[in-house]
Amino acid sequence: MPAQLHTIQSSATPSTRRSFRYLDALTTAFVVILLVSNLIAQKVCLFGPFSIGPWSIGPFAISGAVILFPITYIFGDVFTEVYGFAASRRAIWLGFFGTALLYLIGAIVIALPSAPGWRNQQAFSTVFGFIPRILAASLIAFWAGEFANSYTMARLKLFTNGRRLWTRTIGSTVVGQAVDTILVITLTFGGIYPARTLVNIILTGYTLKVGYEVIATPITYLVINWLKRVEHSDAFDRHESFNPFSFAEKSTLDV
Repeated sequence: MPAQLHTIQSSATPSTRRSFRYLDALTTAFVVILLVSNLIAQKVCLFGPFSIGPWSIGPFAISGAVILFPITYIFGDVFTEVYGFAASRRAIWLGFFGTALLYLIGAIVIALPSAPGWRNQQAFSTVFGFIPRILAASLIAFWAGEFANSYTMARLKLFTNGRRLWTRTIGSTVVGQAVDTILVITLTFGGIYPARTLVNIILTGYTLKVGYEVIATPITYLVINWLKRVEHSDAFDRHESFNPFSFAEKSTLDV
């Protein structure tokens, strides 16, 4: 960041809290991407096989959510790096309650009787009829994985004193996606498939999601550096409470 930037303490009171140009729009985009990911997650897609030199990898059967869901971790990096852990915590909770509302309203509408002549009940139920076990597994894994990602990002930033951004974007993804993938697969399929199959599913999904984020690192750099310039913000969570249930905002910002 430019040398003229200086450090201030953000206020914990709403009346004096800094306002940002793009934070609300980014938070909205984060929640929308999360909801769309949940809607398309039920389709299992076939990717591959892929050839790398003399080797052939795949094909892989993966959830359609892999197309979008890893982007939520990039959003988590952006929130934590630019706006602070408190902003990331707010976005995670909004995403959590938005997803829970999607599940709840989907279940209610499915239960309502169909109008005469409407013959798409089965198709509607297939798309919106989330199995309770999958619902619970998805919510728990999302919540735990996103908070692990943001916490790791914030701690690594303090450890590196804001240098080597790539160590934080990749390191936080390695931790967050591990928590998310292990939880969602174990809670969803534990007791249904043998342990060896679960390990294979976890490793495949984890490798693809981390690889996705590593490839996206240059774009993450561009977005973060641009936002730091236009928002005049570079958060260091030196005095932040990392309790996910605490909503006091105390991040130290370079502005």
